[in-house]
Amino acid sequence: MEFGGRYFFAAPRAQVWAALNDAAMLKAAIPGCRHIDWTGPDKLAVAVEVNIGPLHPVFNGDLTLSVVTPAEQYRLDGRGRGGLMGLAHGAADIHLADRPGGAELRFAAEGGASGQIMRLGRVLVGHSAQRVIDGFFERFAAAMGVSIDVLDPAV
Repeated sequence: MEFGGRYFFAAPRAQVWAALNDAAMLKAAIPGCRHIDWTGPDKLAVAVEVNIGPLHPVFNGDLTLSVVTPAEQYRLDGRGRGGLMGLAHGAADIHLADRPGGAELRFAAEGGASGQIMRLGRVLVGHSAQRVIDGFFERFAAAMGVSIDVLDPAV
């Protein structure tokens, strides 16, 4: 499954970058986040309760940053374990660029799951994931105290 989007933040690129690397800011923006903590210079431990239709499994996982160019880009790889629900995995490329009046964030991700999650169907999981991503960036901007515009992903 692939997901992504483009978002304009009414904030300088350096401010958006700093917020992307602030565990408290991320926790405020991730729905169902029980905890997120830096465990190393490029690793985060996370626990997230996910709403998948009538189910609400808690996924415990690890996120690793790579291909880091400060204030410009990084790749985020993650794996989550949801007990009997199975495993979820994903990777995202995040790019920041200066734009008049703020910064543009481009987000491209791919992910998948195994176990009971896949029995729910790719469509349900896919729609849930895109809502989570869009909602994350809206809550992230709100936590930063700045406005956000969702841009056409095709441009």
